[in-house]
Amino acid sequence: MTQNLQNQQILLSKRPEGMPTEENFEFKNTAVLAPENGQVLVRTIYLSVDPYMRGRMSDAKSYAEPYKLNEMISGGIIGEVVQSRSDQLSVGDKVIGMLGWQHYNVIEASGVRKVDDTIAPLSSYLSVLGMTGLTAYFGLLDIGNPQEGETVVVSGAAGAVGMIVGQIAKIKGARVVGIAGSDNKTAFLEKELGFDKAVNYKTAGNINDSLKQACPNGVDVYFDNVGGEISDAVMSLLNDFARIPLCGAISSYNRTDGDIGPRIQPNLIKSRSLIKGFIIGDYSDRFDEGIQTLAKWVSEGSLKYEENIVEGFENVPQAFLGLFKGENLGKQLVKVNDEITNQE
Repeated sequence: MTQNLQNQQILLSKRPEGMPTEENFEFKNTAVLAPENGQVLVRTIYLSVDPYMRGRMSDAKSYAEPYKLNEMISGGIIGEVVQSRSDQLSVGDKVIGMLGWQHYNVIEASGVRKVDDTIAPLSSYLSVLGMTGLTAYFGLLDIGNPQEGETVVVSGAAGAVGMIVGQIAKIKGARVVGIAGSDNKTAFLEKELGFDKAVNYKTAGNINDSLKQACPNGVDVYFDNVGGEISDAVMSLLNDFARIPLCGAISSYNRTDGDIGPRIQPNLIKSRSLIKGFIIGDYSDRFDEGIQTLAKWVSEGSLKYEENIVEGFENVPQAFLGLFKGENLGKQLVKVNDEITNQE
């Protein structure tokens, strides 16, 4: 079977300096290997591109091991088992795992998890029911702990994590202010997702004044996805005992100047605020709890999600680079192949 299959991979050809470009990626044609005992051959359907991958493209020490030069990039993938030599999985099963950026992956059956596409769309397991939804769920509820009537501010609010954070905060009875980078996005947050207020930081003029107007009672919870000048402005509005889940700092990922800004320690001390960085792996033993709750909210209609799906494996680099240009509304995914079983 594998003799008739063609595979293609995407390698990291050069470490980026500043903003990555297509020159940092290389496409390579390769043979499809046959699975051995205990293994399965998985055909990629959806591939996830995520901001954290920018950090792994550098060789600096971080919470995740850097990608190696001239080797395949990996990330979240949903695929279909097309050949199995394991009792755990059968041909046609849909699975999710951290797999290589390629059309076909050979993997130990224990290295992927079966997903049920009869209760939710396959793509949702990489978005609202996947790492982005879980990041929003645990970061906001465990660290932010929003209370009814409090003000929750979310930066990167039109992104995959941010839009889920804001809606969960609304479910908990908070007043929610989102920060995004276009009028279309702010209108979507207010009209479609029920945010109380959304601020376009690109047209706001003085972001400090705009946020003061949007948060007349100060800020109790700040879910920080971006860092930079936006976060500097929010820090000046913290109420006593505010909580700050620190999820990302995409504004600085491609900077080469050190990104020096105001010192936040005085604001944190005066307000006795808590700031805590986290990664989703910290909550791995509670994933089932998060998925069940998120799925319940989705089925009830109280939690909406958006996916920006780019078609074609050849467009994976452009989809990744689009994350840093603000092109996506919601989760950025690439559809690599159709499902075989749905074509029969």
